[in-house]
Amino acid sequence: MPEEMLTPEKILDAAVEVLRRYGPVKTTVVDVARSLAVSHGSVYRHFASKAALRDAVVERWLAEVTTPLAAIAEEQGPAPERLQHWLETLVTIKQRRAVTDPELFATYLVLAEEARTVVVAHVATLVAQLTRIVSDGVAQGVFVTDDPRTTARAIFDATNRFHKPSHAAEWSDPGIDDAFAAVCTLILRGLGTSTKEP
Repeated sequence: MPEEMLTPEKILDAAVEVLRRYGPVKTTVVDVARSLAVSHGSVYRHFASKAALRDAVVERWLAEVTTPLAAIAEEQGPAPERLQHWLETLVTIKQRRAVTDPELFATYLVLAEEARTVVVAHVATLVAQLTRIVSDGVAQGVFVTDDPRTTARAIFDATNRFHKPSHAAEWSDPGIDDAFAAVCTLILRGLGTSTKEP
């Protein structure tokens, strides 16, 4: 590839494929550059270090989670339905990735452990989205809380088992869907509302 055509997105695409092939331990910037037929110096012009490249890979992966959730958080409908939809979407995205591409999912787990700053920012974004939904629920008179942000963080933490990647081994348990539904019901009732009967 001519170096003038090299973009951060193309580098990230290549990095994902190289990571899929070699795993996070063996993958180097040289491997990524070689897959693009450019010098490793060309990659460093876009990403200052191997760590910066890995952080960018994780950041893009997490953005694929936050973007659809942001759309739900920004809707204008009833907060209880939005909250349930937001939680279900988060859980579905995370669990689907673990099932459909387990090798790459495992790679991202390793990279996320290294990219603590990126992960902390991701969690802050998710909690901010939840805070908006909870605040809307208070404004609509269907949720009761004096501190929407603290409540949002509590909801996020209470559902960790179903979306935090370190719990992925539990996601194949036969009762996991029923457990998730029970937690959602408890959260909604605790906020001053209840879920609709199926």
